[in-house]
Amino acid sequence: MKKHNFYAGPSILSQYTIKNTADAVLNFADMGLSILEISHRSKQFQAVVDEAVALVKELLNVPEGYSVLFLGGGASLQFAMAPMNFLNTKAAYLDTGVWASKAIKEAKLFGEVDVVASGKDSHYTVIPKDYTVPTDVDYFHYTSNNTIYGTEIRKDPDVPVRMICDMSSDIFSRPVDVSKYDLIYAGAQKNLAPSGVTICIVKDAALDKVSRVIPTMLKYKTHVDKGSMFNTPPVLPIFAALQTLKYYKSLGGVAEIEKMDIAKADKLYAAIDESKIFVATVPNKEDRSIMNVCFVMKPEYAHLEKDFIEFATAQGMMGIKGHRDVGGFRASLYNALPMESVEALIACMKEFEAKNA
Repeated sequence: MKKHNFYAGPSILSQYTIKNTADAVLNFADMGLSILEISHRSKQFQAVVDEAVALVKELLNVPEGYSVLFLGGGASLQFAMAPMNFLNTKAAYLDTGVWASKAIKEAKLFGEVDVVASGKDSHYTVIPKDYTVPTDVDYFHYTSNNTIYGTEIRKDPDVPVRMICDMSSDIFSRPVDVSKYDLIYAGAQKNLAPSGVTICIVKDAALDKVSRVIPTMLKYKTHVDKGSMFNTPPVLPIFAALQTLKYYKSLGGVAEIEKMDIAKADKLYAAIDESKIFVATVPNKEDRSIMNVCFVMKPEYAHLEKDFIEFATAQGMMGIKGHRDVGGFRASLYNALPMESVEALIACMKEFEAKNA
């Protein structure tokens, strides 16, 4: 039976990435050695990093004056590292979910935080719209996609200050005006690579502007100056990330990927909206994530939730159970997921509905 991978993260990777990474585990760059055992200082691995950096810049149209870094610690470390390096006196944050809330908590350790708006009262099922970002803040931080609740900001906000964004779960799914940002960061385990590496795109001229002393490992400038080689980087995930970046280029780049992602999400949301027993948890279509489609049983069918998860899993739908904080169902439609899997899930939903509605 074919398995369809809807896990929210770590999540589906392209077969191109998996095969090439598996080959490199056995024999990397015809060295007769595994990628798991070679020096990160070797010329063969330096070539991997150089190509990965170049492809990130090409795919996201990164302007001059920005560095691409491959770091450890996940987005959770960036919640603290970003304000440590960029927050001098005050920063503005948009609270759109669990991860945004965690970023706000960490930022408060380094200065004043103005939470300009929050979706908490709506249980984070609505993206706040009517808010004002002050002009006297060091930056405005937002989380572009909220994996737990299924909301997403798909356009670069128009605000009067520099921005920082956590794009962990939707990077490379839409074009981005990188010039508006001092920092973009993303854990790789959703749209790029296995867990273990975090990609950071940082504006060089914005560094070294805070007055506090920053530990060496937590300074972006440290890693910019050493090309992500200040300490041993996560070698295998970086190699896998390169394979994914090559795959994205072969698809036609980010603009083409966005079209494919929107088509997948539109098809699944349409099936949910037309269903007699399922309902989307995000009511406003403009707020719905195209990466993480969250839905539940209508109240009169709520008792069938466990039955549907068991039914779908038996048909090869893997990872559709919703996050433990919200329940229900979640289908993650990351870049590597084929339309075939979306169609298989829809067919599964319709079969279950026919038996139970």
